[in-house]
Amino acid sequence: AGGRGKDGAPIITFPEFAGFSEIPDDDFLNVVTYLTSIPSLEAASIGFIIIIDRRRDKWSAVKASLTRIAGAFPGNLQLVFVLRPSRFIQRAIADIGIKLYRDDFKMKVPIIMLNSVSDLHGYIDKSQLTRELGGTLEYGHSQWIHHRTAIENFAMTVKTTAQMLQTFGTDLAETELPNDVQCTEELLSSHTDHHSKLKDELKLAVKQGATLLTCIREPVTRSANSKLSPDELENVATVGRLLAQLDETEKAFDQFWTKHHLKLEQCLQLRHFEHDFREVKLTLDNLMETQAGFADIGDSVTRVENLLKEQKHLEEKGQEPLEKAQSLALHGEQLIQNNHYAVDSIRPKCVELRRICDDFTNETKKKYDILGKSLELHKQLDKASQWCEAGIYLLASQAVDKCQSQEGAETALVEIEKFLVTAKEHQLSNPKEFYNQFDMILTPEIKANAQRIVQKLEDVQEMFDKRQVSLKKLAAKQTRPVQPVAPHPESSPKRASPKITRPAA
Repeated sequence: AGGRGKDGAPIITFPEFAGFSEIPDDDFLNVVTYLTSIPSLEAASIGFIIIIDRRRDKWSAVKASLTRIAGAFPGNLQLVFVLRPSRFIQRAIADIGIKLYRDDFKMKVPIIMLNSVSDLHGYIDKSQLTRELGGTLEYGHSQWIHHRTAIENFAMTVKTTAQMLQTFGTDLAETELPNDVQCTEELLSSHTDHHSKLKDELKLAVKQGATLLTCIREPVTRSANSKLSPDELENVATVGRLLAQLDETEKAFDQFWTKHHLKLEQCLQLRHFEHDFREVKLTLDNLMETQAGFADIGDSVTRVENLLKEQKHLEEKGQEPLEKAQSLALHGEQLIQNNHYAVDSIRPKCVELRRICDDFTNETKKKYDILGKSLELHKQLDKASQWCEAGIYLLASQAVDKCQSQEGAETALVEIEKFLVTAKEHQLSNPKEFYNQFDMILTPEIKANAQRIVQKLEDVQEMFDKRQVSLKKLAAKQTRPVQPVAPHPESSPKRASPKITRPAA
């Protein structure tokens, strides 16, 4: 009923019950074992006090009870009180029987025979005894069974919940991480749903325990003067322990789930990163392959300008994948900084992305440099060719008859000298330096074209040199006295004609 002895020893009462001897031994042992398991270990270690009420029974019933207790009581005994039969004959028999059979009961604790409940009150306080034993302890058997059943159900719920959490935790620990995005997403969703359901089960279990505590404490809540019996306090402590066990289990599970969930999320991040890496790298590889195909450096100004436009278009086309690659590499670095478990897999991919971006950028710059030099080369070659054509035209346009006078010859010389000054503007005065400047892009075809134009430059220069010599002679002749002999008109043109017509041919 929940009463305690003066030293806190739990009291177990064997009330009057006519069919006690008919109860099977297994049932008796189960009940007594259960009753001795209810008090705390501390209380149970003090030892149990047994009260056997046989006031309306016979000595044979007393003897049977003592024999059963001696043979099957699972707890530590402190005292045994016997309210012996009240009828005179049975009491006399009991007095004799206890003396004769005390040793047969094999009890190492005192067996105290009492004549009345008032004698019992000398050993145990009335507040720890029920009304049947003259005490004031409130005890409702149906409520006791209701509370104990609820406690046992709650204990089973706690045990079942803990087992479910443990099983789920084992399954999580043994789960192999998928290798693609879709399977990882499905696994993360499945585990999250299962986790949510278990959390709901935990909430229900906690609510069940809280409701049970409220029911046990209900008398105290209803009346400020009420006090819980030691047995009810034990029930409160039991439910409290179960709730604490549930709380510890939940915390341990939450810690494990947090780690597992983080790993699944990191796995999904990794699979997305790997998927994006494959796509970006494929695009960059195609870009690099296209860029490698731009080997032509052009054979004319127009061709080089078109190539520069194509290179510009390729650069613009590569801008988006390059930005994606840089962004993905930055994302990978952030994953590493966030202590991702797959650092050894992510870091090389980040390095590879940055390397390809650098290679494309450097190769683009190199292409621009080469095409720029090629454009400059072909412009200079075109200028040189145009200069040669202009020089030839100048020489051809100088009228022979006008050059016969001193003034005409000097005018022609000035024209030539002015024109020769423009050769320096086109940097065509030093062919060797010209070759060295553009050596890196001088393909056989371009070199042959350059050599042809340089040779043309030399030929034109030679033509100018000869013309200058002729004109200087003409200018010098005009300073001498004029001979009265009439000159042959054909002689001057004949001398000048080869100088004019040779370069034209």
